[in-house]
Amino acid sequence: MNSICVYCGSANQASQKYFRAARQMGETLARRGLTLVYGGGRTGLMGALADSVVDSRGHAIGVIVESMNTPELAHTRLNRLEVTATIHQRKSRMYELADGYIALPGGYGTLDELFETLTWAQIGEHSKPVGLLNVDGYYDLLLAMLDRALEEKFLFPEHRRALLCHSQPDALLDAMMAYRPPLEAVKRWMRQD
Repeated sequence: MNSICVYCGSANQASQKYFRAARQMGETLARRGLTLVYGGGRTGLMGALADSVVDSRGHAIGVIVESMNTPELAHTRLNRLEVTATIHQRKSRMYELADGYIALPGGYGTLDELFETLTWAQIGEHSKPVGLLNVDGYYDLLLAMLDRALEEKFLFPEHRRALLCHSQPDALLDAMMAYRPPLEAVKRWMRQD
């Protein structure tokens, strides 16, 4: 892996523990020589993450939608900022640039991007690792819901296992580096068993 796409919240009012985790993730990416790919914003966890990568002499690429490319929202210190016309183009470009995906705490946008990335893996659009940085148990209830979906037969076990989860950036990145995609899972998904 050379690049990681990170999905995370853009709200400034989130708890400082999440900002600390975003900065720690940024420092870890830079230390490991991994390029950050993210939504290009300067607010919330997005801004803290990108600032941390840049301040640690790492490489950061932002991909922002044209309507959000404003002085208040767009990060100005990135190695590269790409602007797309639509949110769909933005997500597609972030997907293209990344070798793996991580979700930090966030809201609807973060969850949308996470689940779209997992769905693409489930149907064979990619075989890249997908992870959650579960800061202070933020994703515990979501993980319990996924376990319920598995129990109720809405998810196959190999698809549930495809979402990697750790509370520390290094442990999560180590798991992502070791990840081997369940190649038979796509075929199973297409069968009726």
